Amino acid sequence: MKGLGTGIGWRPEIADVVERLPGVDWVEVVAENVCPGHVPESLTRLRERGVTVVPHGVSLGLGGADRPDEARLARLAATATALGAPLVTEHVAFVRAGGPRTASPALEAGHLLPVPRTREALDVLCENVRIAQEALPVPLALENVAALFAWPGDELTEGRFLAELVERTGVRLLIDVANLHTNRLNRGDDPAVALAELPVEAIAYVHVAGGVERDGVWHDTHAHPVPPQVLDLLSELAARAVPPGVLLERDDDFPPEEELAAELTAIRARVAAAGPVRRPAAPAGVPGQGEARDRADAPAETEAPDRADAPAETEAPDRADAPAETEAPDRADAPAETEAPDRADAPAETRAREVPTAPEAVRERLALGQAALLSALVAGTPAPEGFDGARLRQQALALARKRAGVVARLAPELPVLLGEGYREAFVAYARTRPMAGGYRRDALDFARHLLDSGRPGDVRARRRLYRWWAERAGPRPAGRAARLVHAARAALVV
Repeated sequence: MKGLGTGIGWRPEIADVVERLPGVDWVEVVAENVCPGHVPESLTRLRERGVTVVPHGVSLGLGGADRPDEARLARLAATATALGAPLVTEHVAFVRAGGPRTASPALEAGHLLPVPRTREALDVLCENVRIAQEALPVPLALENVAALFAWPGDELTEGRFLAELVERTGVRLLIDVANLHTNRLNRGDDPAVALAELPVEAIAYVHVAGGVERDGVWHDTHAHPVPPQVLDLLSELAARAVPPGVLLERDDDFPPEEELAAELTAIRARVAAAGPVRRPAAPAGVPGQGEARDRADAPAETEAPDRADAPAETEAPDRADAPAETEAPDRADAPAETEAPDRADAPAETRAREVPTAPEAVRERLALGQAALLSALVAGTPAPEGFDGARLRQQALALARKRAGVVARLAPELPVLLGEGYREAFVAYARTRPMAGGYRRDALDFARHLLDSGRPGDVRARRRLYRWWAERAGPRPAGRAARLVHAARAALVV
């Protein structure tokens, strides 16, 4: 059965370019950025051409201590159906912690964070995955994530952790070779060991992306060219079993069209060079993709998006780390009118596989550990025992910079009002103040924090910032009386 082929991450900023690029068999979209009832016209045109669209979620947090949120699952399911997707993808990560289970404030990371590779964490993950599988209309595949730090007391290698996850749930894998490269440089993980331990027959597709090294740390930016080391890992994986699909991720600092085409060509060449041998079967429920070419034997000349660790000035929200207000998903070789395959198409042994319920005591222990870690990263509390404090400080700074970058995109007036001092001021604010309600609320809370502390120093700039905040802070447009009050207060701001 033929697979997905060669694809690229669809982003609104390069929608027109993606439609023009030759040899694109499929695209991937951030699921949270697509409204099921209002699919972007570009994605609709791609689907009408037979281009498969795969939704890539970033907010489920299946590695978290709590069970998956029903509303998030329902929205992801509706997105997959609206796009006619053959599968959906998410991450082996947690993105939030705290709350009632720990009797502590609920915290959002705004990023994909690694889970402890312990038996207990695996029990929780497996149950969460099965809940998600039951709620989704198509098969699920999970991605390995990049990380700056490791949990103390890990009991399994990453390869064995993923292999046992597949054995116990039947879930598919999305292997990001750029993340394997990141973890090699940042944590000393050996990607060769991970690849040797992975069940290659479970691979749904592969991610390829670029990054940059700064101050001894590799930043998985998705905003730089794909380095040779990542392409080498793609070749090594393809030599073991040619993947059903490979996708180029680019989230920011988009290069000229010809550079994207050249990267796709390089990816296609690496897969083609591996030869049409030991190709694993396409994921259960994934159709043969109509007229899509089999990338294993496609000619090289026809080819061409977690990220708290990426520097803010070159970072866009990772499809796993991206806020819900800025993401989307999609489908590629099946015609628009084709219905998404039902999960009943999956092998009977997968459907029948039972996963034991993780005891509540296990979930509570995981919840306490994740809450303590996330509090250290976003609220400035001490690093939990056993963690590398220096690495956690790097991660915390990266998370704060990422928040600054996302807020700047959603509220571009703030960098204009504050000038060059915006980023430094926001990072200082974010280091000890967790998000309280999404990135748009974050922008308002930051502006209010500055005003309450008497900033900016320039009176006219402070008045402009107050007016910006006042116009957006209320639940509805201000009436005449409220506008007069705001005007009077603005005049008094000194």
